[in-house]
Amino acid sequence: MTTHLCRGNYQSTWAFEGSYSLIAPTLLAKEKADGFFLEYDDERSGDFKPLEYIPSGGAQVVLGIVTSKSGEIEDKETIKARIKEASQYVPLEQLCLSAQCGFASTHHGNMVIS
Repeated sequence: MTTHLCRGNYQSTWAFEGSYSLIAPTLLAKEKADGFFLEYDDERSGDFKPLEYIPSGGAQVVLGIVTSKSGEIEDKETIKARIKEASQYVPLEQLCLSAQCGFASTHHGNMVIS
């Protein structure tokens, strides 16, 4: 069982912004999930500090670092650096990589301009 946390991604619009810090002590620390799909592809997601609530040896954390919100391709070294940053809070063995919150946009897509 996994939990998908998305701030919205419909035709280049979104519904929420902000850090996971308010929900982390309850959701990330106590939910009996096998994994969390977390959106981390832009600044409105906040930093990785809330990941400190993920129990060591617990749930997999799917870092949604890659985006479908723009036409630009992420720099490989930047992605590696972000994964390394997240590994300060969660062991590398528990981290995974995906597009934003684990899913792409809706079938309507985004207004991608590169």
